Amino acid sequence: MTEGTALVRAEQVVRTMAETAVANETYFCELDAVVGDGDFGYSLARGFEKLLEEWERMDYADVGGFLKKTAMILTSRIGGTSGPIWGTAFLRAGVALTPITEPGGEDVVGALRAAIEGIAARGKASVGDKTLLDALVPATDRLEQELAVTDDPVAILAATATTAREAAEATKNLVARRGRASYAGERSLGSPDAGAVAVAVMLEAIAASWTTNDPDPSLLKEEM
Repeated sequence: MTEGTALVRAEQVVRTMAETAVANETYFCELDAVVGDGDFGYSLARGFEKLLEEWERMDYADVGGFLKKTAMILTSRIGGTSGPIWGTAFLRAGVALTPITEPGGEDVVGALRAAIEGIAARGKASVGDKTLLDALVPATDRLEQELAVTDDPVAILAATATTAREAAEATKNLVARRGRASYAGERSLGSPDAGAVAVAVMLEAIAASWTTNDPDPSLLKEEM
């Protein structure tokens, strides 16, 4: 596989997401248990755990290929409704980036928009339905805004993560209209959506792990 800067960064981002999902399994389950069936954290952790197990055996040559391989693994392992949602997100992002050798900031925004469209179509959800879209859409909007005013990736990611956290916390004021949480109706008020919080936590981890220097590819390929 090639070692272009964009590919190494994509590996860094996805690996951080995977490790974050595994580390926060119990926390995400507890959030989901308030109005759902409480298995969101478990399902997400098993999917990303499988991705980490397959990490060294994945075969790809570019960012698009890497994201599509990731989608296949997550879809095969994450149970319930989360598998198709997260798998679709990675697949759509991968397809959007497939023609691009070294994607830049605008390409990343485009890939996230494609992922959002896929999630919305697969889950029949939109912003305001109390899903991960309520954190992902505002975060993507903020990312695009920051890219227009600065080229400092650390500052851009910090701002994006802050917006995601604020948006995730704001889901406390929403009534769930999609997923198992929707069965709770008005009882879903007062608690944040587990998927939205997961997006925020992952973005915070990505922002915290980012540096202005290119990451060492060998660090990303070590066995867990």
